[in-house]
Amino acid sequence: MLPWIQLDSATIPGEGGQLRLKQRGSEFSIMLGTNELMNSRLSGSEEALATLSFERIRSHPKPKILIGGLGMGFTLRAALAIVPEDASVVVAELIPEVVAWARGPMAEVFKGCLDDPRVSIHQGDVGEAIRAGRAGYDAILLDVDNGPDGLTRKSNDRLYDYAGLKSAREALRAGGVLAVWSSGPDTSFTRRLKDSGFAVDAVNTRANGKRGGARHVIWLAIKPGR
Repeated sequence: MLPWIQLDSATIPGEGGQLRLKQRGSEFSIMLGTNELMNSRLSGSEEALATLSFERIRSHPKPKILIGGLGMGFTLRAALAIVPEDASVVVAELIPEVVAWARGPMAEVFKGCLDDPRVSIHQGDVGEAIRAGRAGYDAILLDVDNGPDGLTRKSNDRLYDYAGLKSAREALRAGGVLAVWSSGPDTSFTRRLKDSGFAVDAVNTRANGKRGGARHVIWLAIKPGR
């Protein structure tokens, strides 16, 4: 078996943790310590984050979507495959090196999706983009951590507390969806979403789609009013 080779590393702003980009043949992995955050062979649940969300806003004209976390681009590519030509997709990525990896060593994985005219990159905290949104988005898709408990960045917890959920609700248009990826269930987060005025559905999905893999959860929280 081919050995893993570390290609690069990146310090997480404000936290001091370090991401490592590794490659083995055509396979890529992004690690935080001993935790594998993502792998280029496991894309099913990240793709579902986009497809399940768009099902909820399919009737919205000229949809505007905010994706929190570029990762390996699976959510972005899935979104671009189904949203209309007049859609706009903003990707908020805090770590500059992750964008550089997408255009450099992982260019084959991304397949040019960052050059799609519907895509723009917000280099910074997705929380800032949400707070500036003010009824500007039809969908907010969050895959910036392992779920509502911050692993890569403790300050990510602020996205999932009551104040963060209030900001997300205010950033969505009526009938818009807040979709959150998680490595596992969290009943207290489901309750916070409901308490924050969302209609909530927690969907179980698999890391590698229909082919199986680890079980993940996607919350689909709808802002009423449409």
